[in-house]
Amino acid sequence: MGKPKPTVLVLVVDAVGAETLDFLLDRHPGRLKLPNFSRLGLGRIVAPRHRSRFGRDGGKAAALRLSQASASADSVIGHREMVGIVDDSTYDLFPDGFRKDFIAALESRIGRKTIFNRMAGGMEAIELNADEHEKTGHPIVYASKCDPLVQIAMNEAVIPVKEQHAIADLAFELAREMGIPITRVIARAYVRTPEGEIVRTANRHDTVLPMPGQTLVDVLRERDVWTVAVGKTSDLVNTSYHERIKLTKPVFLDPALKLRFVHPKKKDTNPYTVQGTVNALAAAAAVYRPAGTFVFTNLVDADSLYGHTRDVAGALRSLEGVDAALPLFEKRLRKGDLLIITADHGMQHREDYGYHNKEELPLIVERIGSGADLGGLKVGPGKSLCEVGHLAAQALGCAKEFEAACGFKPSPAKKS
Repeated sequence: MGKPKPTVLVLVVDAVGAETLDFLLDRHPGRLKLPNFSRLGLGRIVAPRHRSRFGRDGGKAAALRLSQASASADSVIGHREMVGIVDDSTYDLFPDGFRKDFIAALESRIGRKTIFNRMAGGMEAIELNADEHEKTGHPIVYASKCDPLVQIAMNEAVIPVKEQHAIADLAFELAREMGIPITRVIARAYVRTPEGEIVRTANRHDTVLPMPGQTLVDVLRERDVWTVAVGKTSDLVNTSYHERIKLTKPVFLDPALKLRFVHPKKKDTNPYTVQGTVNALAAAAAVYRPAGTFVFTNLVDADSLYGHTRDVAGALRSLEGVDAALPLFEKRLRKGDLLIITADHGMQHREDYGYHNKEELPLIVERIGSGADLGGLKVGPGKSLCEVGHLAAQALGCAKEFEAACGFKPSPAKKS
């Protein structure tokens, strides 16, 4: 019986592209608390003017900038490229809202009138229309300012979560029938606190474009590698996983881990995703999985809470929260296991809103027990986010299968 294959953790820090990070640092001259990112080489990726702000680089991880090969800067597109799907298509935004015939057909299909139908930020649309929605039961339909998608916001006390998810599925099916170029429909579930504050919940539901071909996840499943999606990755790369982990309640947070909410009103969801990832890694170490384990995690707060709202200090606090969690992951990884940290897109802070941005993205790779050479794994030249999947496939012994399934052609390696 051979030695079991390793565990690979791919950690996506949402919307923190390399250029975005430089932008945040330019506008926040205060002290940074990023000792673990510093140790792993993040200071090598930022602009030279910021490198002195980072702590000691341990020199044991590979760190470089990646380009995105796909045409659009979008969470769906970015995550799919990581697992081998390059998308050359472009998708539309809807500054004037959606077509009248689409709205009429949607209302007929879901059996409810809708309200709003304009382009707006997520919280803006809900806050403007929550009272009317809660009085009438009419879902709030709105177009994203930066993503090619339909969003439908609903209070969980007005429309049950199960029905919300069905509404999103029906809206996506209709959009596809009518040729409306979107990547997904999101049911934006929210609640009101006893104080009357609106809080979006983790019961959101994404109905996403079908997968156009095989991904790394599919290749791994065929090889009997245990595959785990944590957070929203299973919504974005909506293929078949052995396990999907979405924690939403404080009761599931282990007090011993001392996970902290960085948002003053605890609106962040990263602590739940960190806990889910810890659970996945603990299971990988405890359960016999001879072909290895692949864990795919998205940490969304720097995008949803702080990116679109252009909150520079909040985005950096969120990154500090991720930094504090890194030792929790590393502690549960064994010799030969692989930690890959990247982002799905960047965030351009304009005067009115934070917009997804196509830019260079960070890639940090640590192989436990090895140095920056990663124990012989080959790091490509950074021309595609597919490099993420290729590194994972190498570690799990199926690089050739990944290349064949996804059409990825590795280029000569680049020094980190």
